[in-house]
Amino acid sequence: MAMIFNAKGFLFDMDGTLVDSTAVVESVWRDFCAEYGLDTQAVIAYAHGRQTIDTLTHFIGAGEKTNKIAASLEEVEINTTEGVTEVKGAAALLSKLPPDSWALVTSAGRMLAENRMKAANLPLPIVMVCAEDVMTGKPSPEGYIKAALALGLEPGECVVFEDASAGIKAGLASGASVIAVQPDALGSSEAHAVSELSDIMVKISGERFNIICG
Repeated sequence: MAMIFNAKGFLFDMDGTLVDSTAVVESVWRDFCAEYGLDTQAVIAYAHGRQTIDTLTHFIGAGEKTNKIAASLEEVEINTTEGVTEVKGAAALLSKLPPDSWALVTSAGRMLAENRMKAANLPLPIVMVCAEDVMTGKPSPEGYIKAALALGLEPGECVVFEDASAGIKAGLASGASVIAVQPDALGSSEAHAVSELSDIMVKISGERFNIICG
């Protein structure tokens, strides 16, 4: 049965929602885990949707060394775009949206986000809320609240598109409706889940949009 959302704005996560960067991300974390003797599967699972610094702090503690490792890992990711592609249906969905109606809310730094969006041949939005723009990363709702306000909207007037548990929690905590994209998100009982973005139709209704999920 189709689900219909009514909203004025769209707030998108990046990695796993609009951009498929799985190969790059997992390669970086595998190398890190091998060096520090950590469980790769556990680290990658925790890292999904979170800022690099938050994942590192969780597993090896805070400190200057952790900050340097975070900067090093992000530099590798910034310079590695081979294999980065759009998530199926992302370009088609974004092409239907007015530029001032959507924003990107990502746990990646701004340079990394711009590189990945460009590598995936996706447009850069007017509003981007990246790692350096927030005090607390996902699952904190700070990023989604900031993005909504930057669009001139309240979070409750927006729909969040997410694939990770941390991001889904952030979206819900902001007061927005949440659509969970991709199989990893299908276990969320609080967000409507779709298997891919091509399952979503958008229709303009005055100043609002009807988002129809198949």
